[in-house]
This record gives sequence, C-alpha cells and structure tokens, in this order.
Amino acid sequence: MTVSEACERSDRVVEAYRHCERVVREEARNFSYGIRLMPAPKRRAMSAVYAFARGIDDIGDGPEPACVRLDLLDRSRQRLTTVQEVLRRRVDVRALEGHPVLTALADAASRFPIPLEAFEELIDGCEDDVRGADYETFDDLLRYCQRVAGSVGRLSLGVFGAEGRQRAEGLADSLGVALQLTNILRDLREDRLAGRIYIPAEDLARFGCTLQLDESGAFVDPPWRLGELIGFQAERARAWYAEGLRLLPLLDRRSAACTAAMAGIYRRLLESIAASPQIALNARMSLPTWQKAVVAARALSGVER
Repeated sequence: MTVSEACERSDRVVEAYRHCERVVREEARNFSYGIRLMPAPKRRAMSAVYAFARGIDDIGDGPEPACVRLDLLDRSRQRLTTVQEVLRRRVDVRALEGHPVLTALADAASRFPIPLEAFEELIDGCEDDVRGADYETFDDLLRYCQRVAGSVGRLSLGVFGAEGRQRAEGLADSLGVALQLTNILRDLREDRLAGRIYIPAEDLARFGCTLQLDESGAFVDPPWRLGELIGFQAERARAWYAEGLRLLPLLDRRSAACTAAMAGIYRRLLESIAASPQIALNARMSLPTWQKAVVAARALSGVER
C-alpha cells in the first residue's frame, strides 16, 4: 500500500466514524448521553456498534412488507459476514467502500474484542418482530429481550473491557433485558397500533387485560387494571436493573459512567411510566433534555449508581 493509499484509507475511516457518531446523536439520543462520556477511541467504537445495531432495528420496525424486511435483514447478515471476512483478511477491505458503518465497525473490531456474532442474535430478534412472534410466558419474552438488547450489552462490553469476562457478560445481558422491558412499557400503545404485543399472555390473563383498542386507538381495558399490569411489569424491570447494575464495579471509571448514564436515563423513564401509567398509555413518554444531562453528569461524578 502506497503512502497516498494509506492516507486515503485513514481519511475514509475517520469519516466513517463521524457518520456513526451523527447516527447516535440523531437517532439514539438516550444512549448518546452515555457514549459521549467515553474516551475518544471507545466512543468511536461504541458509535460504530450502535449505528450498525440501529440500522438492524430500523429494518425490523420499517414500513415495508414483511418479505422485504426479512430480505433486508438477510442482507445485514451478509454484510456482517463481509466485515468478519475482512478482519480475517479473506476479503479486501475495499469491499466495505460505500458503507461507512461497516467501515467503522470493521476498524473498531480490529481494535477491541467486540463479539460480532452477537449481531446475529439481534437480527434473529428483529426477524421475530417481522414475523409477529407471540409471547405466552415471560420466559418467551426473556429470550426475545436477550436477543435484541442483551446482545447489544455484550457487544458494548467488548468495547468497555471488564474484570471477570464471563460474569460481566451475564450482567450486561441482564441490564439489556431491563432496558428492553422499559422500552416495551414506553412503546406499549405505539406497538399495539402496529399490531404487536410484547406483554406475555400469562400476565394479561393475570390482570384481566386484552390490550384491545377502540376505533379511536384507545385501550378498552379498565384503567385500573392497566395500571396494575404496568405496575407489575415495572417491578419486574426494577429487579433486572438491580441485577444488571452489579456490572458497574467490574468496569473502568469511564465505562462505568457510560453504563450508569444510559441505565440511569432509562430507570428514570421507567419510574415516570410507573408513576403515571395513564399518561404512558396515551403517549410515548420521554425525559426532558435537562434531566438526561443531569443523569449523565451524576454518572461521570460517580453519584449515579
């Protein structure tokens, strides 16, 4: 490789990371508060991981017919394989040209032990979404959460590094489950309008709820029953946060701050939903920007745990 070719490749990688950081800022705002607390090399690598994960997630939630989305998810698998083959030097790096997220991801995975195979689990989970999977029991839902969120926790751990890798991976998986359970409560009405129900059927039966909507898009179940259902799900999520946050002492200070910021934002969102379930049932709740910034600052100072 000539000097000019090396410089061109370096410029391409720098721009690829910039693209990923823009994706995180614009499309994964809750996570961006944590990622920005990382030192530059890890921040760039985390941005690459989240940008690729976000692309997969967007396909799963897209407006295209199911057959088209399944085909797009299969293409994501193929692109992941290309990245892995580039890292094994079986394919020329130029195969990634025109794909800034793949370029950044390949560079990040060459610098950090990122378990790229975990993206396969994320794709499996998104395929479940596209096919309209049902969740009869919490164990069914747990497997889904581990695929779509626990996998991202394990990918992140590859960038963070941790003491006791096997134990850390289990805790990262648990924290991912907590975040996904929060997402499910936040998006309850939005998902229902899209024809998806993530609350296990056994829990709906326990609280006498159907999650059916009337012609105006409002839930027909009695508000008090829905409130009890949400309270039960929130308590379950709290238990997963309690388990997952045991990961923090195994991480270095900046990685722990990143994790604490992301988890802190979602935990506060969970408590807002639990405190005002009727509001959550009618609109997608979110925290104000100032509160997210406070959580991030507390995480960096070591207060948010």
